[in-house]
Amino acid sequence: MSIKHTTILFMLLVLTSCYEVKTPSKPDNLISEDNMVNILVDMAIMSSAKGVNKSKIEKNGIVPDEFIYKNNNIDSLTFAQSNAYYAFNTKKYEAICKRVIDSLTIVRDKYNTIQLKEKAEKKIKDSIKRAQTNKEKRKNYSKNIKGNAKRDFRVDTLIGR
Repeated sequence: MSIKHTTILFMLLVLTSCYEVKTPSKPDNLISEDNMVNILVDMAIMSSAKGVNKSKIEKNGIVPDEFIYKNNNIDSLTFAQSNAYYAFNTKKYEAICKRVIDSLTIVRDKYNTIQLKEKAEKKIKDSIKRAQTNKEKRKNYSKNIKGNAKRDFRVDTLIGR
């Protein structure tokens, strides 16, 4: 039984090792590496946006892939062919992916900086608003105390204290 299994395994290995991998040919309308980076950055951002605000995207009638293709003046076939071409050449694709990651890091840092500025501004505005509210409360409290002191004095004189 083991000789039979070994023979079958050997035959499968021989057949699969003879499989010829065809490299994709360079498309006539190959997207440049720079544009490919921009497209992949857009796709990553859109994917994140779908995860956070899918309902807003749908409300505005945006179809993510179509939006990206239209924004970059390409069609889905051009992207698929260019992506397959670059993906087969792993060194080029790694370089493209590294640039995509670097671009996304820059975008993330930019928005983190904006978010920190907004938080600082909000903190200042909140503290000013809180100070104004406290000032009004103190003013009202002072008025109430003075009014209550006069009333208490009158009550005390009537009671005879």
